[in-house]
Amino acid sequence: MKSLSPTDQDAIESAEGGIPRALYRVGSVLAHPSLQRWRVRMIIALALTVGSKFLSVAAPLYLGDAITKATQHQPGESMTPLFMALGLFVGIRYISTAFPQIRDAMFAPVSQDAKRHLSVEAFGKAQKLSLGFHQTRRSGALNRIIERGSGAMDVILRFLVFNIGPTLIELALAAIVLAVTYSPVLSLIAIATIAVYIGFTLIVTEWRAQQRRTLNTADTELRARSMDSLTNFETVKAFAAEERETGRFDTAFQSYNQRYNETIRSLALLNNGQELIMNLGLLAMLGWTGWQVALGNLEVGALAAVFAMLLNLYRPLNILGWGWREIRQGVVDLEKVFGLMAMVPEVDDRPDARPLKAAEGAVTFENVSFSHDGRFQGLKDVSFEIEPGRHLAIVGPSGSGKSTLLRLLFRFFDVEDGAIRIDGQDVRDLSQSSLRRELGIVPQDVVLFNDTIRENILYGHPEATQAELEAAAQRAQLLEFIESLPDGWNTRVGERGLKLSGGEKQRVGLARVILKDPGILVLDEATSALDSQTEARVQAAISEASKGRTTLTVAHRLSTIRNADQIIVLNEGRIEESGSHEALLSQNGLYADMWKTQSSQGDEDRQTVSIEE
Repeated sequence: MKSLSPTDQDAIESAEGGIPRALYRVGSVLAHPSLQRWRVRMIIALALTVGSKFLSVAAPLYLGDAITKATQHQPGESMTPLFMALGLFVGIRYISTAFPQIRDAMFAPVSQDAKRHLSVEAFGKAQKLSLGFHQTRRSGALNRIIERGSGAMDVILRFLVFNIGPTLIELALAAIVLAVTYSPVLSLIAIATIAVYIGFTLIVTEWRAQQRRTLNTADTELRARSMDSLTNFETVKAFAAEERETGRFDTAFQSYNQRYNETIRSLALLNNGQELIMNLGLLAMLGWTGWQVALGNLEVGALAAVFAMLLNLYRPLNILGWGWREIRQGVVDLEKVFGLMAMVPEVDDRPDARPLKAAEGAVTFENVSFSHDGRFQGLKDVSFEIEPGRHLAIVGPSGSGKSTLLRLLFRFFDVEDGAIRIDGQDVRDLSQSSLRRELGIVPQDVVLFNDTIRENILYGHPEATQAELEAAAQRAQLLEFIESLPDGWNTRVGERGLKLSGGEKQRVGLARVILKDPGILVLDEATSALDSQTEARVQAAISEASKGRTTLTVAHRLSTIRNADQIIVLNEGRIEESGSHEALLSQNGLYADMWKTQSSQGDEDRQTVSIEE
């Protein structure tokens, strides 16, 4: 079996990409045909962003002009020019701050739709990946990859496209305006100040990122130490280790506090360094401008204009450290989800795959061989045939390959050698959806969705009528139980069906398969975890469901399959024995040994019950 390779796992969980690539990823999502209805909004949002920066640079010029007019005003002269300059300053400044708010309101539906599109596409891709991928993924990692990947869309748009990118545009515009309106010296000072500010912020932010990772590790250790001790309190008390555990908790807390204090100190260094650089830049610009005003080369209003212009640049850069961390993480998260979407299923439909039409139910295994990664044992040259409407049982020791046969039949994996045929058709030539529509399985542990009994049974055939639902429940010996519940069909079963007993879950799973009405019924140790009384009821339901259809049973309890038309005994991946129950007993082989062992255990259980009674 091909499982997810370490390289594939790394592509999902450790992917990294640069900002240009991330922007390309975002652009590819926004350019998707399903998002083209938002094209006008995207253009308007971009125009509002750029327009706000033009106005932000222009506003200080009118402030400087107003101050110059105020200082040069003579008694008796009209105040209109001064008020007009002030009005233009306030109006333009307001519009420059209002544009981003309007942009955010307009772009929110675009951003949310893009996140939905990316999440749905990634979720759909994960659904289509083979069983081997889902068996080897880290628990919970896949869902987090999808969540973070969609969230990265918003992060990159908000910080990089709508914040840092436009700020750099504003810096370029401000440098041009300062050079043209006042002096190139001011442009150089502004550019140098911002460059030093950005460089300092990025260096310290990278250093703080390392500290943050260390802090997170210490925090995880602290929480784990606490939970581990409290969860295992009986063991702690049994060994009189209360003081020892308290000391360990104290040590973990001291380590966390040390790391936390380091991050606070580095944050103070970052904030103070940023303030120092910006204020030194302000001092240099205002000092040079004041000197030029004193010499009569510039008007007094230039001081206010230069001051306001630099503050406008400083404000969005104030969150640069935090924003840069968010952008870097967003880039990684986006690459991870695209890494997931680029994966190719191990088991995929062939280009010319054809559908399996209503199956008669003939199943053939021809010299099938298969092995799992990391295991020496597997299936070796397994051959058998089930005629339509017949019942075949598969038994054998643990690890002999019983469940593997079923997974190959469902084509969760592909055989390495040989072929599996249904009605003479190789399953590899069929579409997976049509193949699995004709197969119905009741596993040992029926997993139900956290929904109503109705919806869980309908999962086998969503378009079924109420009459069909009741008929399926009746055949599964479940209808009387459902009708006895206060909420009836609308009773919620809890997460993974935890509100139901084992027998009730099995019968819900059986009703779901009966409603599906497959050509081939597969039972994977469907009663092995049940008590004898519950097993008898479920077995009766299974017998009813098996009528008229091909049935393949993997069994642990041999008593449940003694009436099967044929029994195959697997051992170390090979068929060791085959025949009816009586024929296998007469051979005095592995099957007979298993039967004797289970029969003796059954006698002991019955004696125990008798003594207890």
